[in-house]
Amino acid sequence: MTDTTRDSAASSSGSREPVVLWSKPEAERPGTPLLVLFHGYMANEEDLMGLTDHLPEEFTVASVRAPRPAGPGFSWFPLPDEPDYSMESVVESVGAVASWLDGVCGAHASVSLLGFSQGMAVATSLLRHRPRDFTCVVGLSGYCIPAEGHGFFRDEEAAAARVPFFWGRDQEDPIISAEMIETTHAWLTTHTQLTKILYSNMFHSISQRELAHVREFLTLTVRS
Repeated sequence: MTDTTRDSAASSSGSREPVVLWSKPEAERPGTPLLVLFHGYMANEEDLMGLTDHLPEEFTVASVRAPRPAGPGFSWFPLPDEPDYSMESVVESVGAVASWLDGVCGAHASVSLLGFSQGMAVATSLLRHRPRDFTCVVGLSGYCIPAEGHGFFRDEEAAAARVPFFWGRDQEDPIISAEMIETTHAWLTTHTQLTKILYSNMFHSISQRELAHVREFLTLTVRS
């Protein structure tokens, strides 16, 4: 298992920086490609760190904790079918991550994103907000947020940038609705350079076969 370090500190504005679990100590991070992980609903920053051992060794991995307590873990924003869901809750959460990234990205050779479930909604929203900031994005068993014409999402720039995107899922996933899948597929095919792979008997999870494909995708995309 990879050694990890955890950051949580007040920013210069007095607001709290997100809790972040790092795969490498700070002295070993400069110049490495950065991969930022976003966990799913009711999970936490430790949930995806087990993936690190299946990813290219040269990457620094940073797993970020969502800001809102939810059940045994945390959420990035209310789910779309919850009464307190709003575009502003999405923008606030994703905007905070973008501000944190501003403070760390300069130390790295590149920045890529990986999100699982609700974390994929965060990763795709970051891509839509800053389409030219990321080398590639990995989305696992998740979805895109409907933009509803909000100015936070720069979809025209994303369509021009065509960032490489890996999307893995199971058609029998019981969590992500068919409507959300349709919305996500429509956006990804028109705004990214999409690699889409379906996995049977994975349901709402991550499989070893999928991780092998993610490793290959990151290696080829970030090193090329």
